[in-house]
Amino acid sequence: MADWKKLLKAVLLADGTLDATEAELLKKEILADNVVDQEEIDFLIELHNEAQSSSKEFNDLFYQSLKQNILEDGVIDEAEAKKLRELIFADGKVDDEEKELLQALKEGSKETSSAFNDLYDECMKQ
Repeated sequence: MADWKKLLKAVLLADGTLDATEAELLKKEILADNVVDQEEIDFLIELHNEAQSSSKEFNDLFYQSLKQNILEDGVIDEAEAKKLRELIFADGKVDDEEKELLQALKEGSKETSSAFNDLYDECMKQ
């Protein structure tokens, strides 16, 4: 039996870029049930990390999905902060979109862990 996730990733990344059409297809499926689960987030992170480039549409979907998933319970715990740290510093720099994500998470959360607060402060200084 084929590994459909692996196959889909190979198809989407065949040209090295995630374009607007691909982003729209992903958005339609990922947001179909109005819930972004951890498996979907993990898949989007893999795509994000492995793509040579990505469209604004994919980036919008990526950050919107992350925000929705993390804020599902209103609390940003230590484990979520650790995953955010790994994601943000994967390329060794803090992008404007990542700062915007952190700001939106801080504003949208009911409670944040000390690990998130430390990450937020560190990133906003850069």
